[in-house]
Amino acid sequence: MNLRLRRLFMLLALTILAVFGIHGCAALQQMSDALVNLQRLQFKLDGIVPGTLAGVNLAKINDPTSLNLQDGIKLTAAFAQKSLPLAFTLNVAAKNPNDGAGGSPQKAALLSGFAWTLSIDQKQTISGDISSPLEIPGTGQATIIPLTMSLDLFQFFGGNGYKDILDLAFAIAGKSGSASRLTLAATPSVTISGVPLKYPGAINIVDKEFTNP
Repeated sequence: MNLRLRRLFMLLALTILAVFGIHGCAALQQMSDALVNLQRLQFKLDGIVPGTLAGVNLAKINDPTSLNLQDGIKLTAAFAQKSLPLAFTLNVAAKNPNDGAGGSPQKAALLSGFAWTLSIDQKQTISGDISSPLEIPGTGQATIIPLTMSLDLFQFFGGNGYKDILDLAFAIAGKSGSASRLTLAATPSVTISGVPLKYPGAINIVDKEFTNP
């Protein structure tokens, strides 16, 4: 358990003992196990499900030069109105290595929260969280967390010009889009015995490799 988690655990332990006395020992053990499981979870951006830009379906379009006349007019009109809403799904792969190998018990991890902030080209944009708890089985295999993203690219990148915004939208959510220009700063949390435990600080999740809290 790293230093930040150790400090968090000690603070919560003192609180539980003060409130519940000796009966809090079982809760403390649960809490310790949950924090260890939380620390061992690994995350990675696993890809993009193509989406829409100002109502134009990007799923079958490789780049802006492949737009038909009708869609091109629609996007030009949206830009003139200073609004280019982009919607897509970002898949986050979560891996729980507590699979029972090496003699340690196999344990699932239950995420009660996964507060996140999306950055595009190192620029912070929107924030959100999962809508319901999510179990990550202790199998060592990746579990996909689909996050629905919806943001107005003009709001954040309007100064870049029409062509650059379209190129960005297709690079992310087009037919051949990827998460290479995205970073997700996330704070996973669990709930044990009614006590919410949030990881002390966000972790930066990218598409290159798995990241630990």
